[in-house]
Amino acid sequence: MAKAMGVKVLTASSTVSAAKRVAPFADKHKIEVAMHGHDNLTDPEQFAKPESFEAALKMSKHFMINLDIGHFVSAGYDPVDYIKLHHDRIAVLHIKDRNKAHANLPFGQGETPIKQVLLLLKTSKWKIPANIEYEYRGADAIVEVKKCYQFMKDALA
Repeated sequence: MAKAMGVKVLTASSTVSAAKRVAPFADKHKIEVAMHGHDNLTDPEQFAKPESFEAALKMSKHFMINLDIGHFVSAGYDPVDYIKLHHDRIAVLHIKDRNKAHANLPFGQGETPIKQVLLLLKTSKWKIPANIEYEYRGADAIVEVKKCYQFMKDALA
């Protein structure tokens, strides 16, 4: 279906074992599949550690990374360093602010280096989409997403 629709990249919250089953289809149809990470470090089936992403990238040349920088931070990793090393295999970034206690927070209130990530993309001229992933509780989602967007614009000003 994705090929018929002209899709070039799919993003997926998946498991390592499911990714193994998807790899032959990604290769056959030449569609990039970007694995979305979370922060569950105790389940070896989850894409939470750099090593799990590494394993997926070895399964298919069409596998990519959908790096959720908030989850990456709450799992204890540095997204800035990771992006520097793997920018060529990152299809998209999910931008949200979290802390290491796994709480989603308004942009600028957590431990996620959102500004540093955005500036890295800008200065390096890497064309990696950075999508707002609104997950914290706010009074009005539209108002809150506008605040997130403004935070990102200010970070790049």
